[in-house]
Amino acid sequence: MRPTRSLPAVAVLLASVVSLVVSAVVGLVVSTSPAAAASRYPVVYNIAAAYGVLADPSAPPPGANDFSCKPSAAHPRPVVLVHGLGATMGENWATLAPLLANEGYCVFALTYGTAPGEQAVGGLAPMEQSSAELATFVNRVLAATGAAKVDLVGHSEGTVMPQWYLKFRGGAAKVDKYVAITPIYGGTTLNGIGALAQTLTDAFPQYSSYFTGGFAQFCGSCLEFLRGSDFNRRLYADGVYAVPGITYTTIMTKYDELVTPYTSGYLHSPNATNIVVQNQCGLDFAEHVAVAFDPVVAQDVLNALDPAHRRPVPCRLVLPVVGAPL
Repeated sequence: MRPTRSLPAVAVLLASVVSLVVSAVVGLVVSTSPAAAASRYPVVYNIAAAYGVLADPSAPPPGANDFSCKPSAAHPRPVVLVHGLGATMGENWATLAPLLANEGYCVFALTYGTAPGEQAVGGLAPMEQSSAELATFVNRVLAATGAAKVDLVGHSEGTVMPQWYLKFRGGAAKVDKYVAITPIYGGTTLNGIGALAQTLTDAFPQYSSYFTGGFAQFCGSCLEFLRGSDFNRRLYADGVYAVPGITYTTIMTKYDELVTPYTSGYLHSPNATNIVVQNQCGLDFAEHVAVAFDPVVAQDVLNALDPAHRRPVPCRLVLPVVGAPL
């Protein structure tokens, strides 16, 4: 069965139209970073950055997957970007990949968890299975670059699935920093949908296999996100959320419509820093999708990867789904 396109991916297409309309109405243009003109890759803080995926869903984002790249003394660890549910590497990282490449990082990204013959929708496989893909990809990156460890940057599912990699597939020894955008450590209620699904299962146990099996047929990872899922219970059976030896930075938005409550992203651990975007900038209305194109979030990521050279986090208007209109 060919899976239908999930919410984040559909939002990319719909919001492209919204973005053009907004720009025309207010007379604004898509923004680029101040140094973009002098940089190797343009950096666009708007969902329009993802337009390129329409031409080739399997293509990596600009600046990523140069396996001849050798890490510098300034940035000794390659950065591996892990996309969210329903997205691809090119779609999810069209802003951050070129930004990181311009900053001198060796940048790598993968599309994981696709159905057979599918290139435009990732993250659908059970996360235990996808974590094996991540493990293979990280090993390839380490072999090509000669680095001892990588830094991970994940969005949405890309903050959950790597936890399985870190705890059960030997990833903890190969990762130094883990930057999680809209993380889902505690699972999500999906604004009550998770509770509804559990209520139906409890009320009609004879049909529970239809509820879960039918859903898992086209999205093996979806039910794993729900608070109290078997996946979450197994992942955190030891009570450990922030894996020792790894520096975590979690970046949350109060307007997250998919991670509910958004505080599921908090990590109460000495090796974790928790950031709520709106505590830095009240003009930032980014929700679950727009954070991938958000200049505020982008600077948080840079600061997390290189805390010795932190720069001020900008405060700019960021629109839901669309991103920055300036």
